Amino acid sequence: MIAAPSAPRLAIPRRGWPALGTTIALACSTASMAMATPARPQDAGTIEVRTVARAASPIEVDAVLDEPAWDSASVLPIAFEWQPGDNTPAVEPAECLVAIDDHALYVAFRVRDSNPAAIRARFADRDTPTDDDTVGIMLDTFADRRRAYQFRVNPLGVQMDAINNDVDRTENWAWDGIWDSAGRITSDGYIVEMAIPFSTLRYATGTGPQTWGLMASRELPRAVRHRMRSIRTDRTRTCLVCQFEPLAGFDQRGAGLDLEFVPTVTAARTDRRGPPAAGRPGPGAFLNGDIEPQAGLSARWSLTPNLTLAGTVNPDFYQVEADAAQLETNTRFRLSFPEKRPFFLEGADFFNTPVQAVFTRTVVDPDWGVKVSGKQNGHAYGAFVTRDAVNTLTFPANEESDDVTLAEDVLTAVARYRRDVGGTSAIGVLVTGREGERYHNRVAGLDGAIRLTDADAIRFQVLGSTTQYAPHVATAFGQEMGAFGGHAVEAFYEHETGTWDWWAGYAEASPGFRVDAGFEPRVDLRRVAGEIERNVYGAPGQWFSGLEFGASFERVEDFDGELTDFEMDFPIEYVAPKWQLSLGYNPSPNRERYKGRTYDNFRHNFDVSLRPSGAFGASFEATVGETIDVANRRQARLLELAPSVELNLWRKVDVNVSHSYERLRVGGGTVVAANLTQARLLYHHSLRAFVRAILQHTGVSRDPALYLDPVDRRSNRLFGQFLFSYKLNPQTVFLVGYSDNYTATDRYDLRQVDRTFFMKIGYAWVL
Repeated sequence: MIAAPSAPRLAIPRRGWPALGTTIALACSTASMAMATPARPQDAGTIEVRTVARAASPIEVDAVLDEPAWDSASVLPIAFEWQPGDNTPAVEPAECLVAIDDHALYVAFRVRDSNPAAIRARFADRDTPTDDDTVGIMLDTFADRRRAYQFRVNPLGVQMDAINNDVDRTENWAWDGIWDSAGRITSDGYIVEMAIPFSTLRYATGTGPQTWGLMASRELPRAVRHRMRSIRTDRTRTCLVCQFEPLAGFDQRGAGLDLEFVPTVTAARTDRRGPPAAGRPGPGAFLNGDIEPQAGLSARWSLTPNLTLAGTVNPDFYQVEADAAQLETNTRFRLSFPEKRPFFLEGADFFNTPVQAVFTRTVVDPDWGVKVSGKQNGHAYGAFVTRDAVNTLTFPANEESDDVTLAEDVLTAVARYRRDVGGTSAIGVLVTGREGERYHNRVAGLDGAIRLTDADAIRFQVLGSTTQYAPHVATAFGQEMGAFGGHAVEAFYEHETGTWDWWAGYAEASPGFRVDAGFEPRVDLRRVAGEIERNVYGAPGQWFSGLEFGASFERVEDFDGELTDFEMDFPIEYVAPKWQLSLGYNPSPNRERYKGRTYDNFRHNFDVSLRPSGAFGASFEATVGETIDVANRRQARLLELAPSVELNLWRKVDVNVSHSYERLRVGGGTVVAANLTQARLLYHHSLRAFVRAILQHTGVSRDPALYLDPVDRRSNRLFGQFLFSYKLNPQTVFLVGYSDNYTATDRYDLRQVDRTFFMKIGYAWVL
């Protein structure tokens, strides 16, 4: 399917050599400006610097706060509402208590709630209950005003953690640290307690106490979602970490030098249905597969508190969590899936650049991997190398992409260096390489994020590549024989004040550009794009909580100068003062070229979401209009519907059901109608143990008379998975489960085609 159009991504376009000289000259001049920018009034040294208290007694993480250490802890009131209010007084009182000892940072929250029965909290897997009441902190441990650890907890003690990076504007919830937490709902609110070992954090080396940046926060979701912080938030500044309060006195006394071993044992058996027996109708019998045990070891060694070496041998990259299914009935470009594997998640945000030149899901089945990352005096660096038994290749073009997975060894290497510039700017270098038999892909380039003012920034990247495919691969997929080169350029200017936001940029990727260690399914393009948005915040008692109006455009040409895409969007969003209700509408006229023909398509996009209580949430998206029928190279009428419902019952049961429907019609006939239903049922026995069932059903019906090539009239796929999980921390786990697949076509009814039994045991030793 072709996804409903949306405003162009913030870190967008793909650009080219004609802009290279201008881009580098602009980067150098703006870097000089950034280095000369004077400190803001909120910068460290111009405001009061608090000192963190040392714990006066041992602390047990139990959400009771009866230890003497909390009586003398540093206190940070969470006093300011930043959304929907603009630094208005917090609607409910809360305070954050902070203390340290030689080994850990201790944080506690006393939260008052005038209606404790309305507190939204549920048992859940980590990083999941973002719609609950939560409290948390963000820590800038290098005091570089660019990057921060985020630790959040709901009132029952469920953990959420992330890495926030102001340089590339990301919030990476895939990162998982090892830390402790507890939560308890009381008669007048709730209490949360955390212990974050210094060994979980990276920070600057040196003797003596350090000053870190810190911000405490509280989320209060009711009819309106109130978001509160311990600091005043300047909406006209595009950075958040740069506004943190300085907190002095962090003296770890050697903490942070640690060694972590995670041995894992996995076992899986997959049974597959064999061919029909001779002379007998119907499906064949199941052929039992062999039990495939695998032992692996991952290790992480903090050589210093700011330098980490990680390695893995025969790693456990078995995907226990099923990827969310996606409809692929009318797609032109390869789809991507998020990374979930721990080895690649450590420091993953550091490898983010405007062009997605690093995408670790291209490493499928490695025999081993080594990774190093660190930062010292404004110099950040990282690299990893893996040896993979599978090579995944994407063959991009302007109008569509192709891909293949080859059973051949490939070596992947990625190296990254970034230099802090001025207050909150940075310049970086990225090098990637993939090497195989008679195959290579090598990419190198420069990127930067230059903050000109509190509201203005320039981001750019320039990359060059050289590639050579094995002759049989080049022949099979119509690629160039021998070595060939290409380039990509991306540069854009952004302005954000919280009231008026806009950006404009240029991008290009030449026909020969390849980035096999990344994800770039479209090349042979020059793109100009931009967007402007107006935000209006409602006052208490008004008929709206927020209003957004915007307009954007995108124009794409290929390297022959032919217009291939022109799209405009005019999104409008209304946020109601009740039920966390939002309504959106986006008319989108666009022009698209495919296989030598240009199509004028107009699509209308609608969305609605609401969460009237902690037990129920729902959303609905719809797209109607014209699109390209890719399989048959013609215009068709499109209808897409995507409802979803979430139920959170008795604090322990979660039910999520979503459905996607897509229909293409030509004349009076339906070319294709596709339905995808996904359901997840989870029962959480406790913070550590849960059982989960996943069901995914895809059903596609077609009219063969409306197709250029022969197709099945129907096809169905049913996937099911059942899992029991017991998890002490992200690395110490016991998992056991079962999954299977059913399929159906015109030639046979729905039948089971395979079944898999799997088990995993992992244990983290921290020395």
